[in-house]
Amino acid sequence: MVFLIHYVYMRRLVVIGIGILFLFCGLLFFQRNPQSFISPLGQKNSLSLFPTPRILPLTLDTIFSSDHTWVQSLPDDKKIILIATGDIIPARSVNAQTIKANDFTWAWKNIAEILKSGDMTLINLETPLISKCPVTVEGMVFFGDQRHMEGLHFAGVDIVNLANNHTGNYGKEGIAETKALLEKNTMVISGLGEVGKKEVKGVTFAFLGFDDIGPHVAPVASMDEETVKQQIFEAKKRADIVIVSMSWGVEYVDRPNERQKMFAHLAVDSGADLVIGNHPHWIQPIELYNGKVIMYAHGNTIFDQMWSEETKKGVIGKYTFYDKKLVDVAFIPTYIKDYGQPMLLENETKTLLLNQLQKNSLDISLERPQL
Repeated sequence: MVFLIHYVYMRRLVVIGIGILFLFCGLLFFQRNPQSFISPLGQKNSLSLFPTPRILPLTLDTIFSSDHTWVQSLPDDKKIILIATGDIIPARSVNAQTIKANDFTWAWKNIAEILKSGDMTLINLETPLISKCPVTVEGMVFFGDQRHMEGLHFAGVDIVNLANNHTGNYGKEGIAETKALLEKNTMVISGLGEVGKKEVKGVTFAFLGFDDIGPHVAPVASMDEETVKQQIFEAKKRADIVIVSMSWGVEYVDRPNERQKMFAHLAVDSGADLVIGNHPHWIQPIELYNGKVIMYAHGNTIFDQMWSEETKKGVIGKYTFYDKKLVDVAFIPTYIKDYGQPMLLENETKTLLLNQLQKNSLDISLERPQL
């Protein structure tokens, strides 16, 4: 009996010893062969109870994948989501429709939940918001009622770019009124020559904006090479992530021109982490350049251009940062109805729009010389 007990005891010791030996060999293997344990980003990892999250490489394929659920697995303490829109123009017929409905959240109703889903929401506000705003459905001088601020709050907007060709439609007085209104409502402003800053989860974001269309009414920031280069370079010294809005290009075309590409690349080379363009009123492609993202135009998000199919379309961009890097981009297609109220596209129409955007994005990537 005693012999049997000793036998069982010795077997257990042998099993435990073999287990320890295998564990030791495994640790020795990883120590001598670290290349065998590499993350999808190509970074070497050491064995840890808290392994590095699996992060997919940022490519056109991952951007236009139908499945972005992997982002949900990233730890929330280091994950920051920026939502960005196309042109927001609560003027002309949009303003008239809103006042007719007596509801300054009217234009935002179908997209507000998407816009509020991020940690930050950036819009390109392409009209001054003024007091005693006349109501009109025509003309090229844009102005919106100051009560549209209700809609911005309703949709969770907190960063407003004013660098565009319509901010100055009511002159310096209109710009001053708009700026004062936004500041009173604690909005971060970009595009008036100063850097807008916002801190989220300990990460400092800097927002700049430049207009290449004109006419330029001070203090709207105009786009020239030296100004773009210097302001981005200085902003990068004081912020973890620099996001640049650019009003540029030719209206009603689906591809960026060479001037847009030059300024986009200059911005990235100067330190921009993300470039967001607008103004063409059509959706334009996304480009990956030197590891950074350039979105040439999101199209129209809120506007009254009902005279063509392309001017009714837009995309809302969802830009996910993790550990101070942009790791995912996804687009939510929209379609404007009733002179100013966007709806979310679904099913086949959504797929067709995203497929076309992917094709156009691939085309411009092939046009760039590969180094």
